[in-house]
Amino acid sequence: MRTALFLLLMLSVAAVPGSIFPQRGISAQRVTTYLDQHKTAGPILDKIGLFDVYTTPWFAAIYLLLVVSLLGCVIPRIRLQAKTLRAPVPKVPRRLSRLAGHVEREVAAPPQEVLAAARAALSRRRYRLREDAVAEGAPLELAAEGGRMRETGNLLFHLCLIIVIIALALGRLLGWRGDVIVPVGSSFSSVGARYDTLQPGAWVDTAKFEPWSMKVNNLDVEFEDQVDPSSAQWGQPRHFTASVTTSLPGQAPRQRTLGVNSPLAIGGASVFLLGNGYAPRVTVRDAKGTVLYDEATPFLPQDNTYRSVGAIKVPAASPKQLGFFGFFLPTAAFSKTQGPVSIFPDTRAPALVLGLYEGTLFPGGRPQSVYTLDTASMSQVKDTKGQPLRILLRQGQTYQLPGGRGSISFDNAPRWAGLSIRSDPGKMPALAGALLGLLGLVMSMSLRRRRIFLRVTPEGAGSRLQIGGLAKGDDPRLQVALEQLADTIGARAAPPRTLDPASERKK
Repeated sequence: MRTALFLLLMLSVAAVPGSIFPQRGISAQRVTTYLDQHKTAGPILDKIGLFDVYTTPWFAAIYLLLVVSLLGCVIPRIRLQAKTLRAPVPKVPRRLSRLAGHVEREVAAPPQEVLAAARAALSRRRYRLREDAVAEGAPLELAAEGGRMRETGNLLFHLCLIIVIIALALGRLLGWRGDVIVPVGSSFSSVGARYDTLQPGAWVDTAKFEPWSMKVNNLDVEFEDQVDPSSAQWGQPRHFTASVTTSLPGQAPRQRTLGVNSPLAIGGASVFLLGNGYAPRVTVRDAKGTVLYDEATPFLPQDNTYRSVGAIKVPAASPKQLGFFGFFLPTAAFSKTQGPVSIFPDTRAPALVLGLYEGTLFPGGRPQSVYTLDTASMSQVKDTKGQPLRILLRQGQTYQLPGGRGSISFDNAPRWAGLSIRSDPGKMPALAGALLGLLGLVMSMSLRRRRIFLRVTPEGAGSRLQIGGLAKGDDPRLQVALEQLADTIGARAAPPRTLDPASERKK
C-alpha cells in the first residue's frame, strides 16, 4: 500500500507540468508560440514531452505501475476477506472483564428473557450471532460480530480506483475529440478532414467515423441591456441556443435544439455548444471586378464586448496573395485612448478595422491558425502617405484598395457556433466506478468492526448481565456502544410497569 501511495503522489507531481506548459492536445498554436519565444529551453522541454505530458511514455508508465501496485495490494486482501466472511463468529471468551470494553448490569428479569432481549437488540443492529448449547444451570452465552463489510467497502473503493484509471486510459485510446466552427446557415459533416482540430485516440481510425451531418439554422443569443450601461452586468450573456438540423444515413432529417448545457447525442458522439462569435462575410474583387473571395470568415472574440480578431486570406489574388488582418467590432465606437472599440456585444453598429499584407500566405506549406497571418514572406501595404494602410469598413460599404489591387466589401456579419464533438467510451465506466468507489468509501468510514460477547447468570430474582467487546483498530466509542446496548437490553427484558390508577385508589 505504501508503494501505491508513493506512485499516486508521483502521478500527481508528474501531472503538474501539464498545467504549467501549453499542451498540444489543447492548443497547438500556443505551443508553437512558446517554442518561438524560447529558442533554447523550448526544444529541450519538447524533447522530454512537457508539451504532451499526458501522452508521454513516462506518464503512462507511472499510472500503469500504479494499477499493478493496486492490484498486487487488493487481490491478496480479497482472498483474505472472502475467508473472513465465511468464518464463524468466535466463541465467548472465559474472562470478559479483560476485553477492551466491559459492562456489568443487574437486570430484573430471568436469564432467558435477558438473552432474548439481547438477541433482538443485536439482530436489529445487523450483527451475526452465535449461541452455543450449554448445560442445564450453566450461564447463558451469546457471541455477536458486526461491521465485517467495512473491509469489503475498503476493497470496493480500491477496486473502483483501478476501474476509473483503466476507464480513463481506454477513453484516451478509444475516444476522440474534434472542434469546429460552423457559421449560421452552413452545414458540417463528421468527416476527419472537416474538423478544425481533431484529437483521435491511439486506437481510433478516423476513416471509420460514423457519417452524420448538422446544419446550424439559427443561433439565438441574448445580452443584458436592461441595466445602466455603467453597470458590470451591461452586455453580459444571458442565453445561447442553436437551432440545428441533424441528418443520419437512412433517416429523415430532424430539427433539434442545442444548448450550452444541453448537448446532443448523434452518431455515437456528443455535440456540445462551447462558444459563439461573428463571421463577417466579405467580398474581395480584383481590379477587373472578378470575385476572388466571398466567404464568411470567423473572428475570435477577445472580451465581453466581442471585440474579435481574425484574418482574411485571399490565396487567389495575383501576382501576390493578399492577407487582411484586424478587428471586427459588433457595436463600433471610437475611444481617444484605445481607438476603435466595441461598446456592446450585439451587432448594433458592426464594423471591420483591417490592415493589409501581400506576398506568400503559406510559406513552406506550414500549417497556421485561421485567426492569424504568417507574415514571414509578406510585406505590409502602405497608403499614399507611406503609413501602414488602415481600412475602416461598416456593413454595406466597399473600400478601393490602393495600387490597383481591387476592392473589399463588408456584406454582413452572421454568427458562428463553436461545436465540440466528443466520443469517450470510458466515460460511463469511469462514472460507475466513481459512484461505487464513493459507496465503498462511505462503508469503510461509517462501519465499525466489533465483536460483542454476552454472559447471563441468574442472580436472586433477576439476572447478572456481563458484556465484553473488542474492536478492530481504534474505536473510541466502543465502551459507549456497550453501555447503550446494556441499557437497551435492560429496557427490553424488564420494562417499567405502568400502575393502574383504579387499583391505586382501592389501596
